[in-house]
Amino acid sequence: MELRQIRYFLKAKELLNFTEAANHLFISQSTLSQQIKQLEDELGIPLFNRIGKRITLTEAGAVFSTYAEKSLLKSQEGFLALRDLKDLKIGELTIGVTYGMRSTLIEALIKFSVKYPGVRVNIVFGTTSELIEKLTHLELDFALTFAEGNKEKIFNYTPLFTSPMTLVASKKSDFKNKESITLKEITNLPLALPTKGYSTTKFVTEAFESNNLSPNILIEINDIPTLLELTKSGNWFTILAQTTVVGKDDLLTIPIKGKNMIRTAMLISLKDAYEKKAMTVFYTFLIVQ
Repeated sequence: MELRQIRYFLKAKELLNFTEAANHLFISQSTLSQQIKQLEDELGIPLFNRIGKRITLTEAGAVFSTYAEKSLLKSQEGFLALRDLKDLKIGELTIGVTYGMRSTLIEALIKFSVKYPGVRVNIVFGTTSELIEKLTHLELDFALTFAEGNKEKIFNYTPLFTSPMTLVASKKSDFKNKESITLKEITNLPLALPTKGYSTTKFVTEAFESNNLSPNILIEINDIPTLLELTKSGNWFTILAQTTVVGKDDLLTIPIKGKNMIRTAMLISLKDAYEKKAMTVFYTFLIVQ
């Protein structure tokens, strides 16, 4: 059964004349008659009584017409809904984000939502490993994170910007005038770092190991805001990408010297998944930061 056949049937039912119905539909009478006959054959029951050149609805035709009208209406509503989705008047977007990408997300989200208020946006914070897991199971449309190392073939990795790795210190500390610092100098400091699972911790650990250094890690915590609060006290230092500390006026960020102490922010999505228009448009708000 095709929507075209339903539309033909309803026009014939409205005018009770195949010739007039065919003229209104801009098709030949033979085409109309053939399509309605195919519909009747599929349903296994006549929809019209054919009396000479006159036609009338059968009992089955009257019953079917009610459902045919609803079906055509729903298909039209579906078409309009898809058009609205294409124009971003409606829709839904689920974004995974690590804390280090928080400020980038907020700026883009405000601009996107002002322009497309009908699109519902769900935000999920997590570690890189948590977000990758959710992305694999289609629980996210895309993830925003700092990702290094081996890249999996099932994902698309779109670079957004780079950010230097920094030692984060309280403004109460003696580092106010320090323009940069080495990993070796950092080994003498009491550190509080994100727990394992955060890509930052993996990056930092590998950086120390590659330089045969052992950092003095006293606290590991799975909540970045709490980590920053601890750092403000002046009792501990931490290591984060500079963008993670944007807007924290009571903290210092001191670039870390050394090879490859730069991180790349990524938009990660599944290669074979359907790319929503909302996702494509949201991306443009991210790259104009």
